[in-house]
Amino acid sequence: MNSKPFNPFAMAQAQFDRAADFLSLDAAMRDLLRFPMREYQFNIPVRMDDGTVKIFRGFRVQHNDARGPGKGGIRFHPHETIDTVRALSMWMTWKCSVVDIPLGGSKGGVVCDPHNLSMREQENLCRGWVRQLSKDIGPLIDVPAPDVMTSAQHMLWMLDEFETINRGHYPGLITGKPVGMGGSLGRTEATGYGVIFTLREALKELNIKVENTMASVQGFGNVAQYAIQLYQQIGGKVICVSCWDQTDQTSYTFRKMSGIDLQALLKITDRFGGIDKNQAKAMGYEILHGDAWIEQDVDILIPAALENQITADNVGRIAPRVKLIAEGANGPTTPDADQIIAQRKIFMIPDFLANAGGVTCSYFEQVQSNMNYFWEKDEVLGKLDLKMTSAFHSVSELARKRNIYMRDAAYFIAVNRVAQACRDRGWV
Repeated sequence: MNSKPFNPFAMAQAQFDRAADFLSLDAAMRDLLRFPMREYQFNIPVRMDDGTVKIFRGFRVQHNDARGPGKGGIRFHPHETIDTVRALSMWMTWKCSVVDIPLGGSKGGVVCDPHNLSMREQENLCRGWVRQLSKDIGPLIDVPAPDVMTSAQHMLWMLDEFETINRGHYPGLITGKPVGMGGSLGRTEATGYGVIFTLREALKELNIKVENTMASVQGFGNVAQYAIQLYQQIGGKVICVSCWDQTDQTSYTFRKMSGIDLQALLKITDRFGGIDKNQAKAMGYEILHGDAWIEQDVDILIPAALENQITADNVGRIAPRVKLIAEGANGPTTPDADQIIAQRKIFMIPDFLANAGGVTCSYFEQVQSNMNYFWEKDEVLGKLDLKMTSAFHSVSELARKRNIYMRDAAYFIAVNRVAQACRDRGWV
């Protein structure tokens, strides 16, 4: 971890400031885009199974909706903060913009640990979150989705509460729903697959055959699992993954130099992405400290856990062999570490491009729900591939043309599109 205090919103603002300088945005536009348009902070009383009432802190931040309704997930996490949600909402604005879908950026969260809550308590928490925001979210206003430690079940409880309050059916309110209740086929795979669609295109650009590459992955949740699945399908080899151990309250890296067996690991993984350490050891995996994923002698690093993971303190541990980083997580690399990665000429696929597959497929689900017509899985994933590939090449082309870092190119495209939408609306 970084020894310096970490504020994700300050990091997001610094990244925006760099793009604003490049685009010569005026003071009014900077003020408009540097801060969220709206913020909601509230208490959620929940009656627990033992009869007591516990108060949970909830958030929803709507950063910008110039290009369309807000879009962004809801996190359940014990360390959630308003600054984390602010940063994530801003990154969602740029994410929707860089893949050119007509949505803005939002994010939500609740300070809680679902590991310690029964399903009934989680349901009450979901319904309480919606009751606080029922007038400020909706298919044409702001569309939530799952995120860290939330699932299709949580989304369905939220949808049901919204529909109960508003006395109607509004399947477009929320995405990430169960397929049988208006969810989209392919949504589960979308974020992880999107990471690999962009990775595939980057390897082509670098003239590297995927079958000659090895990768190390941080995280073993939904994004990491499907990224590993597709990467292995196209010929790559993952030698290690890292994840959080709920029992030990620490993280571990699981390494097997011959390549991990994804299906076998999934059988010993809990619903939060935690791998059973003892069973993994019995299966021949080396159990290393949680930060060991970053120092592996591989070609590709895929941080797919949380923000603030590649920092000035550990970026020097990245092996000389590493040629590419694909950010499956939001904000995993701090700006000071970014400078070192750029100097080393490691090809970077920035987070809000690499992991935009999730919001892109959420947009597809939103469209399907609103028109009450649903596509087959191959069609959804085909559309996703085309969208991610097109976005990657737009960013890559600008990076080559201007001889700039990929993250900078992605920001310049995304921020410029949002700024132009604000101008067209006459906001500034």
